[in-house]
Amino acid sequence: MDVRTRFLASCRAVRYLVTDLAMGLLALITFAAVMVAAALIPTGVGLAVVPSLTSWTRKLASRQRHRAAALLGTPVPERYQPLEGALSRRIRTALSDPAVYRDVSWLFVHGVAGTAAGYLALALPLFAVNAFTVPLWWQVVPGTSLLGYSIDSWPAALSGIVIGLGYALLSLLVPVPLAKVTARLSRVLLRPPKRAQLAAVSAARAAALEAHELELKRIERDLHDETQNRLVAVLMNLGMLERALAEAPEPAQRLAVRAHEAASDALTNLRKVVRTIHPPVLTERGLDGAIAALAASSPVPCAIAVDDFPRLPAAVETAAYFAVAEALTNLAKHSGAASARVRLRTEAEFLVVEVEDDGRGGAGARPGGGLAGIDRRVAALGGRTMLTSPPNGPTVVKVELPCGL
Repeated sequence: MDVRTRFLASCRAVRYLVTDLAMGLLALITFAAVMVAAALIPTGVGLAVVPSLTSWTRKLASRQRHRAAALLGTPVPERYQPLEGALSRRIRTALSDPAVYRDVSWLFVHGVAGTAAGYLALALPLFAVNAFTVPLWWQVVPGTSLLGYSIDSWPAALSGIVIGLGYALLSLLVPVPLAKVTARLSRVLLRPPKRAQLAAVSAARAAALEAHELELKRIERDLHDETQNRLVAVLMNLGMLERALAEAPEPAQRLAVRAHEAASDALTNLRKVVRTIHPPVLTERGLDGAIAALAASSPVPCAIAVDDFPRLPAAVETAAYFAVAEALTNLAKHSGAASARVRLRTEAEFLVVEVEDDGRGGAGARPGGGLAGIDRRVAALGGRTMLTSPPNGPTVVKVELPCGL
């Protein structure tokens, strides 16, 4: 690794560690708040703030997971019980979720380690600058010292240049491994235990099988109720046409027209069913083109922003496409929005899809609904779906799909 590459890597690591310093201070403050709340639980006051503290801690931990995943290049799984419903239910969820106690442990450890690592990464270059510039100001600042010895002569002052070089070398060499150590520490503390990961994988597989079964049943129902009936109508019309041709040619023309229309309807319906299995537009135009087509056909004016990334696995592109399609359909039906925005980007081996509208808000997932369908399809691929919809909006549907980039 040449000096320039190492310097750039060190700068990125310093930026990461300085953010760690800020995150560490927030973690320590939050940990102190958690301890105060725990002490006040017997009075009832502590219980009332448990859901809010849990939600805030989850946000901090999720942010750290994304940062660690971006630095290490491997995702850090996140498994939380939904924190929703009445206050009493949210309190029970917060107190029974093992992830809450794991996050609290991370607050303390990262509060100490992250703050110390960030301080060291920030201090080393400042120490280097201080040592380098000692010859310029040692005479006007009484009691100047470096590494514990007094600067009271020019030889001692000039030795600051050598010390500065040492600090500069440490500034170049230390931040990269230090950042990786803190990121790995966060990954170890924040990832679910293997038992929970195996349970999540099993649940995802079960969801995938269930989603596949539901999809097959839907296709079977569509083919039986729509296409098959239309084809039966075509056969009946053709039979009537055959008899009419032998008896009365003119009525036979009308029957021919009806048979042609019935065959055309059956073909249109069959194409519609096929498109719901794997949209041809994905193969023809790619994910960005397919999303652009969805936005163009949306009854609500929709802007799109798609980052530049290579073609993704077909299952990922299909899940992203149907997530956007379902979200746009939902907001057109229920949100009362005047505009919408679709964003696609990649973050640390994840494809992130966001659909935002400026509607009335207050949306929620319900069993059997469109958002539940999105969640089943996404969970089957090991991803997750998040819905944010405060009263008066905006509503944001966010989907994260592992894409292997």
